Amino acid sequence: MSVRLDGAVIRLEGECRVEDAEPLLSLLQEEAGRVVDLSAAGRLHAAVVQVLLALRPPLSGEPADSFAARWITPLLATARPG
Repeated sequence: MSVRLDGAVIRLEGECRVEDAEPLLSLLQEEAGRVVDLSAAGRLHAAVVQVLLALRPPLSGEPADSFAARWITPLLATARPG
């Protein structure tokens, strides 16, 4: 599994597949303010990106995958709705 809780930080590691979206969602909903660390993340499945876009958790690190680093991370960093 690519989603791992480490204290208050949710670490995405390696390739994040569709089945990682649900555990990520659960961890983010369990406790507000958890940070998602992308520094060890590879490719992010669209379902994982949708969870991140919907909940807009605080992020740290930059994914190793060049597409995610160039396109997804800036999208997640844009102004949050509300």
